[in-house]
Amino acid sequence: MTDRPSWAPQGIDITVPSVSRIYDYFLGGSHNFEVDREAARTALKALPGMPKIGQANRAVMRRAVNFALERGITQFLDIGSGIPTFGNVHEVAQEAHPGARVVYVDNDPVAVTHSRAVLAGNPDAAIAAADLRDPRSVLEAPEVRRLLDLDRPVALMLVAVVHFLSEADRPGEIIGTLRDALAPGSVMVITHSTPASKADQSDAQRDVVTVYQRTASRLVHRTVDELRPLFDGFEIVEPGIVPLPYWRPNTPPAEDDDPVVLLGLAGVGLKA
Repeated sequence: MTDRPSWAPQGIDITVPSVSRIYDYFLGGSHNFEVDREAARTALKALPGMPKIGQANRAVMRRAVNFALERGITQFLDIGSGIPTFGNVHEVAQEAHPGARVVYVDNDPVAVTHSRAVLAGNPDAAIAAADLRDPRSVLEAPEVRRLLDLDRPVALMLVAVVHFLSEADRPGEIIGTLRDALAPGSVMVITHSTPASKADQSDAQRDVVTVYQRTASRLVHRTVDELRPLFDGFEIVEPGIVPLPYWRPNTPPAEDDDPVVLLGLAGVGLKA
C-alpha cells in the first residue's frame, strides 16, 4: 500500500505520476510521491541531464520576467506553473517591482494546494485551479479576474508546458484564445522541448517520452519551425526562438555546458 503524506490533498490518486510533481523532483522539491520519484528516476536513467533542462527553463523564466518588467509590464499570468520552488515568478517580479501582480495556473491539486500555502498573505499573487487545454477556464478564473487587468499589458508565461499539448489539443487555437484576450504590448514567453540532433540523445528522448506516457500529459518535441506558428499575432523578439542558454543570457554560455540544455527552446513574442 502506498502511504499518503499528510500534505496530500484528499481525493488525489497518488498512484499516477504527475508532470508537475516530476518537475518538482527534478528541481529538488519535496512535494512529490514515490510514483513521481520512480518516474523521474526512470527518466534520469535515460537522460541524466534532465534536471539541468529544468534549471535552464527556470533561468529563462527569470530573464523573461525581467524583460517584461523593463517594458513596464507588471502583470504576469503563469500557466502550468507547477509546485513553487525558490525564484518563482512572483519572487522575481515583486523583488524588482513591489506591487507586481502574479496569477499562477495549474491543474495539479498538489501544485494548487501548496501554492496557496506559499502565497498566503501575499495580496498580489494567487493561484487558479484551471487547465491550459481549456483557456476560457483560465481567463474566467476568479483569481485572474480579481488580480489582472486584461485591458493592460500582461506577460503570459508558458514555461515548459506547451510541449504537453498534442496536435489533437489544437495548441494554436488554445494560444490564440489567450492571445486575443491580451492587450497590445503584452508579451508571451514559451519554452519547449525540441528533438535531439544526436542519435544517442534521440534514443534517450524516446525513453523519456515513454515515461511521460504514464502521466495525464504526453510529452511532444517540436522544432523551431513547428513552434513559430504558435507565435502568430506576436512579433518574435531578438534573438528569436533559440536554445535555452542563448535566450538573452546574463553571461555568454560556456563551451563546456552540458549539451543536454540545448534540448530546450525559448522564444518571446510581443503583441502589437
